[in-house]
Amino acid sequence: MEPTNAACSIEKMPTLTRLIIVLAILAGLVYAGMVALVTFVHPTQTEMTIRVPSEKLNPKPQQPK
Repeated sequence: MEPTNAACSIEKMPTLTRLIIVLAILAGLVYAGMVALVTFVHPTQTEMTIRVPSEKLNPKPQQPK
């Protein structure tokens, strides 16, 4: 009589199917991690000021040659 445990059925699984299942599980874990970050991490908002030199906003016209 053949054993009917789960280890026996995993050994008979084709390599490509096993690879696809492992990749799907890893993708699910990555997706769950991103959902957890979106849900539990709240960024702090602060005011930021950047000084832009007036030469960059209003460049002097170049003299024609």
